[in-house]
Amino acid sequence: MAKKQDKLTVDEQRQSRKEVLLARKQAQQTRQIRLGVAIVGGLLLVVFLAAIINELIIAPNQAVAIVNSEEISLSDWQDRVRFERAQRIILLENQLEAFQGNVGIVQQFAGQTINELLLAEQLGQAALNQMIDEVVIRQAAEARGITVTDAEVEAEIGATFNFFDGGLPTPFPTATATVEPTPSITPLPTAVITDIVPTNTPFPTATLGPTNTPAPTATAVSADAFQQEFSDFMTQFGDLGVSEAQYREIVRSQMYRERLLEQLAVEHELSDEAEHASFFVLQFDTEEEANEAAAMIADGDYLAVWNEVRSLVPDADSLTTAIATEVLWRTEDAVTTNYGLEVAEAAFGLPVGASSEVITRAIDATTTQYYLIQVSGREVRPLSATEYQTLQLEDLAEFINEQLTGNLTLTEYDRGRTPTNPVLDPLFTAPPTATPTVPSGG
Repeated sequence: MAKKQDKLTVDEQRQSRKEVLLARKQAQQTRQIRLGVAIVGGLLLVVFLAAIINELIIAPNQAVAIVNSEEISLSDWQDRVRFERAQRIILLENQLEAFQGNVGIVQQFAGQTINELLLAEQLGQAALNQMIDEVVIRQAAEARGITVTDAEVEAEIGATFNFFDGGLPTPFPTATATVEPTPSITPLPTAVITDIVPTNTPFPTATLGPTNTPAPTATAVSADAFQQEFSDFMTQFGDLGVSEAQYREIVRSQMYRERLLEQLAVEHELSDEAEHASFFVLQFDTEEEANEAAAMIADGDYLAVWNEVRSLVPDADSLTTAIATEVLWRTEDAVTTNYGLEVAEAAFGLPVGASSEVITRAIDATTTQYYLIQVSGREVRPLSATEYQTLQLEDLAEFINEQLTGNLTLTEYDRGRTPTNPVLDPLFTAPPTATPTVPSGG
C-alpha cells in the first residue's frame, strides 16, 4: 500500500514539474511577444515623432530655391502661395457682392482667376518665380543704396486707400496735345469701282490731335476713414490666414521693384522716344487675291487700289477677303504685336512712299494672311506712358535673367507641398442657375 502511494506522489511531482516548465515556457514566450510589440510600438513612435519634427521644424526651413546664395524657405513660399490664393478669393468675393450674387457674371469676367485657384501647382510655381525675381530685385536695389523704410511702406499703403496724412495726392502728368495725321483717304461714293483712280491721293498732313482729358484727382480720405477701411481689408485677409506683416512685406517688395525700374532706366539710358511709322495696309486671306492686287498696283497706283478696297460696300455674299486699313504712328514693337514681324520689318525698312511686295504671315498651322503695305510716314516720336512702362519692364526682365544665369538653384523641395488653402468656395465653380423660362401667354 505504501509503495502505491509513493508511486502516485512521484507521478504527481513529475506532472507538476512538467506544468511548471510549460508555464515558464509560456511566460517566456509572452515576455518575448510583449517585448516585440514594445519595440515595434517604439519604432513606430520614433517614426511618427520624426515625421512630425520633419514637417513642423525641419521641412519648413528647407530651401525650395537658392538665389545668389540667398535661400527661399519652404515656409516662406507656402505663406506666399496662401497669400496669392487669398488675394484671388477676396477679389472673387468682392465681385460677387458687386454683381449682387450673380455667379454667372463672375465666372464670365473672372474665369481665369478661378482657373488659377483650381490649378494649385501652377499657381505655386508662379508664386515661386515671383519670389525669385523679388530676391534679385531687392539684392540689386540694396547694392545701389536703395532702401524702403517702414514709414515709406505705411505711406504707400495709405496712398492705396487715398490717405495722404494731411498731404495731397501726386498729380497726374499734364496731358499734352499729340500730333496725329489727318486720314488721307476718303471713301469714294460709288459702291463698286471698276477703274483705277488715275491720280495719287496726297499723303496726310500732320495736325494737332485733341488734348487728352487728365484723370480726375483722387479724393483724400481722413485718418479715421483710412484706418477703418484698412482694418476691414486686413480682416478679409486675416480670415483667410494671411497676416498683416506678410501683406506689408509684399508692398515693400513692390516698392523695391518700382524704384529699381527707375534706377535701371537711368543706368541703361532708356529713351522715352522711339521711331514710329504710319502706313496703309491691304490684307487678304488668299494669296491669289494678294497677287491680283499687287499686279494692279504695279500697273497703276497703291493708293488707288487701297481706296477702291476701302470704298467697297460690306456685302456678306462678296467673294473678296480684302480689307483696307490705315495704321497711324506705331512703334515697331506695336506693329509686330498686331501684324507680325514680317509687316513690321517692311514698315520700318521701306522708304517713305514705297510699296511692299506681297508679305506672307503664318497665323497658325492652318491660317495664312497676306499683306501689301505702303509707308506714309516715319519719325521719332515720344512713347506713350504705357509703351515706356513696357520698355522698362522688358529691361528689368532682361536684367533679372542676367542676374539669375548660373546663380539659381531649384531644389524641387516644393514638389507635392503646394498649399491648397484657403479653399475656393464651390459656389464659384458650380454651374450657374439657369434663367427660368417665362411661359408665353395663351
